[in-house]
Amino acid sequence: MIKLFSTICLMAFATASVFSQTSTANHYANNITAAGLKKHLSIIASDSLEGRETGMPGQKMAADYIEKQFKRFGLEKPKGMTGYQQIFPLRMDSVITSSLKINGEEAISGKDFLVPLNDNEAGDFYSSAIVFAGYGIDDNMYSDYTQLDVAGKMVLIFAGEPKRNGKYFINTDGTASAWENDLDQKLKTAAEKGAAGAMVVIPNMATFSKRMLGRNMKSGMYFNAIEHSTTQKLHFFYASHEYARKIIGEDWDALLQSAKNNKLLNELPKEVKTGINFKFEKYGGSLQSSNVIGVIEGTDKKDEYVFLTAHYDHLGKKDGVVYNGADDDGSGTVAVLQMAEAFAQAKKEGKGPRRTVVCMTVSGEEKGLWGSEYYSEHPVFDLGKTSVDLNTDMIGRIDTERKSADTLNYVYVVGHDKISSELPVINEKVNNETTQLTLDYKFDDPKDPQRIYYRSDHYNFARKGVPVLFFYDGMLLSDYHQPTDDIEKIYWPVFEKRARMIFLTAWEMANRNDMLKRDKPLPTGTR
Repeated sequence: MIKLFSTICLMAFATASVFSQTSTANHYANNITAAGLKKHLSIIASDSLEGRETGMPGQKMAADYIEKQFKRFGLEKPKGMTGYQQIFPLRMDSVITSSLKINGEEAISGKDFLVPLNDNEAGDFYSSAIVFAGYGIDDNMYSDYTQLDVAGKMVLIFAGEPKRNGKYFINTDGTASAWENDLDQKLKTAAEKGAAGAMVVIPNMATFSKRMLGRNMKSGMYFNAIEHSTTQKLHFFYASHEYARKIIGEDWDALLQSAKNNKLLNELPKEVKTGINFKFEKYGGSLQSSNVIGVIEGTDKKDEYVFLTAHYDHLGKKDGVVYNGADDDGSGTVAVLQMAEAFAQAKKEGKGPRRTVVCMTVSGEEKGLWGSEYYSEHPVFDLGKTSVDLNTDMIGRIDTERKSADTLNYVYVVGHDKISSELPVINEKVNNETTQLTLDYKFDDPKDPQRIYYRSDHYNFARKGVPVLFFYDGMLLSDYHQPTDDIEKIYWPVFEKRARMIFLTAWEMANRNDMLKRDKPLPTGTR
């Protein structure tokens, strides 16, 4: 009888503890409000911040605002850092001269050829011949350079790698090798073999995209997580299909069609005699950007970490028009601010998380996930002890293509079936017991043409093996990367609900007994 009574008491205590924990979490989640989100977003997405372009004054103003809020809430700076901002280096280059002559005839920059601004050093070269070097590969399994003399000549290489009988073969498992996308390795190989320069053709891109032209015709910013090499790179340029046809002549169409089909190219013509003059001049300077990091230290599991992330940069100004990025990703940024404040308030009142909660807003996302890449290569906290990253990029709007009854009560969740089997279990349980949003896994489909899994900052945690969930509203076809992405178009009730659900999921993950399992393979795709 005594044993039965003790068991009943223990069960009652455990049940009360669960209800207490849930009640406590809901109490602090209620501090996340539409009014609070709007207060912060009215500043983050204001014209005064000039679109928050990475490396520009508006981005720095946004970083300062976020840092001040972290301090005001009571978040601590990371130990080992001098402040709340993790600085990373950038460089801005601008074109002075970009010229190419074939047999004395001037080519048109941006139409016939394009010099990648950030990947070329200033300089020039002359060549008396173009040597066709296939895909530019030199590997134990396959080489385009067999019995090929490229010393002092310009090489023409295609992007990509060949297949045999319709299958990749350099990697013995049939997957694409590093040569598929690693142009740097191809250029290094050509340089080692004495080539004077390189002309690169992308088989499935006949002309240059607006994005390529915008980044390379006048000026461009770049970043590397690893220090730049002091070794002179091989000068190269991209050629349009029409211009390559003009240079190569009647053999061109057969070459191009074979490359489009990833066929072996070693039976085709090797050399074209022609005089080539290339000249490229630029000037550059150093810039800085930063990730802003605030910490709510945990209790008994303080050496394990739960991350809440969002990117606070956007596109800046174009032709005097400010791209405010209210949803992308002002919404995620201010959601992190409100979640940070809620966790900090809980800690002040003796209800703080067991694990350390790290709130990090990053910059450079719009340029190529730069800030999160820098953090993943220079982590402040042990990635092996980082239980999860909950990343938020666009949660304030509605997907205009969504034609279902839950249009005002959903969120897309990305990453749920990757790295950890516990991700959907926890997230779904929390949501079912609280906010009851529709959790839509549409963008986790491997066939997703948008490749959303690879397009925001959670990816740089995932590639290091950290479980991730990415929350997203799907707003791609309405105001995405347009100057009309303004605060007036935010749907405040669903924005509030999404932010609360993410906070409650973080709360559960920060207070459970164990870190999330890492029991599923890493995704094999690349950005």
